Amino acid sequence: MPDSLTMSDQLRAAVYGEAVGDALGVPYEFLKRDTFRCEGMTGGGTHRHPAGTFSDDTSMMLATLDSLNRRHGHVDVDDLLERFRAWRYDGEYTADGIVFDVGIATDMALESGHGMTGERNNGNGSLMRSIPLAFFPVSDDDIRAASAVTHAHEISTEACVAYVHAARMLINGLPARQAVACVGFDRIWEEPRESIASTGFVRHTLRAACWCLTTTTSYADCVRTAVNLGDDTDTTAAVAGALAGIIYGIGGTTGIPDDWVRAVRGRDVIDRIIANRPESRSTAE
Repeated sequence: MPDSLTMSDQLRAAVYGEAVGDALGVPYEFLKRDTFRCEGMTGGGTHRHPAGTFSDDTSMMLATLDSLNRRHGHVDVDDLLERFRAWRYDGEYTADGIVFDVGIATDMALESGHGMTGERNNGNGSLMRSIPLAFFPVSDDDIRAASAVTHAHEISTEACVAYVHAARMLINGLPARQAVACVGFDRIWEEPRESIASTGFVRHTLRAACWCLTTTTSYADCVRTAVNLGDDTDTTAAVAGALAGIIYGIGGTTGIPDDWVRAVRGRDVIDRIIANRPESRSTAE
């Protein structure tokens, strides 16, 4: 991690790290591994959106950060539900007012008002939005509660806890391999690529993100590696990209490429929400 990164720098880099990874992966979502090659920011593809368009992953992450900002760092599940519904039904937190790629469990939870508890409801829809929690002094139970707004099964809630713990260790300067080892992925970097699943199952996404993070040495290589695993390309790259953003920052030789940041659509939305962060809650615990 660059020595000059402050907590605010790391938050901005984590948010843009997710948004850029998400946007890189959107055109390739659902495509099988090794049937395509992602090298940079492009449009069209699966969802037929312009280059730089982020998906539900980033929108729900921004809604989470907005709620934490407005609730002074507290997890308010009613407020989260309200903001997620504002995204789903009104196009808030999107680049252009268009909502797409909504997960089934998320849709059902927002419609019913309670999180899904079935074992088959363990998609990555809560994991992908959890990175802001790492920047506020919330408890593990708070992390679980934030997940349970849509994904209430223990598999999902515990994956979110592990992800936030790993992010906090990176924020505090622990090397990536040590951080992921501490949350159950020791020596994941020794696994061959063919053993890394990249489906929408939450455990697959977290494991794949940790593998991408610990087998690469720059932000760009990390997210390209994630996208090129195929299948749930946008979410794997979003989750890995948020962690890589914390480590590498924005710009320079290893950080998020400046041209990729400039290519992200809806930067005004992102920057407005980042700017609303209360400085009194600036220390992760």
